[in-house]
Amino acid sequence: MSDEIPPPPVPAEPNARRYEGKVAFITGAARGQGRAYARRLAAEGADIIAIDIAENLATTAYPTATAEDLAETARIVEALGGRIVIAKADVRDFDAVKGAVEQGVDELGRLDVVIANAGMTNTANAWEITPESWKETIDVNLTGAFHTAKAAIPTLIEQKTGGAITFISSVAGLVGLPYHADYAAAKHGVTGLAKALANELAGYRIRVNSVHPHGVNTALKPGLRARLEQEPEIWTLFYKGTLPVRWNEVEDLAAAVAWISSDEARHVTGIQLPIDYGRTNR
Repeated sequence: MSDEIPPPPVPAEPNARRYEGKVAFITGAARGQGRAYARRLAAEGADIIAIDIAENLATTAYPTATAEDLAETARIVEALGGRIVIAKADVRDFDAVKGAVEQGVDELGRLDVVIANAGMTNTANAWEITPESWKETIDVNLTGAFHTAKAAIPTLIEQKTGGAITFISSVAGLVGLPYHADYAAAKHGVTGLAKALANELAGYRIRVNSVHPHGVNTALKPGLRARLEQEPEIWTLFYKGTLPVRWNEVEDLAAAVAWISSDEARHVTGIQLPIDYGRTNR
């Protein structure tokens, strides 16, 4: 039955200016999801503060973004009419993240939206994860998310105009996906961090939510796809959703993040929004 039904189109380009006059801070913005968030929000009127480590990590099996990738994100934002401040910064380095936020706010005038997106992952049985890989995964995904929020929250509070913080977690932050024990631990931590901050910041009208993609069609390829090809039963047991799709596209995530970070979602805080083609409903 599903083979007879064509898939819906990729989410259309925005036709609203929900972010006119607003500034968004996005981590991991050089390519993939981060670039998609920058592009979408800029198309809706936002100016952007964008950071990325822009160099390879020690333990990943795939190449990470480059300084040229980050410059391309800047070019895209500017072509859409937005202003952008970019910085090469590692989210594990709090001083670097804080400095980038301060520079961006100084140049762009304010801060309204934070998208804590920077992340990495590998694929291995839990008992085969090296201590080095475990530490890097926790530090980038969880500590980096904490640093992002810690660097941005004082400005949001001082402005007294509210705001939105959106953490990019994962389906692995909701369920125990196998072969990602370190990543699942980190992303469960991100989910908990978002829920706690939603309570702490509600009185300042700062909304905090987490978004939970499943597979996303980006250059972040930790080796799982090859394993799924070798052991297709793993797909059905642990990764298959209910909708007849295999991966999210970055535009699917950008559309969701643009909504939940906007004033249209002004009464939405403390939720976990799965963009997972039904995986968590199985």
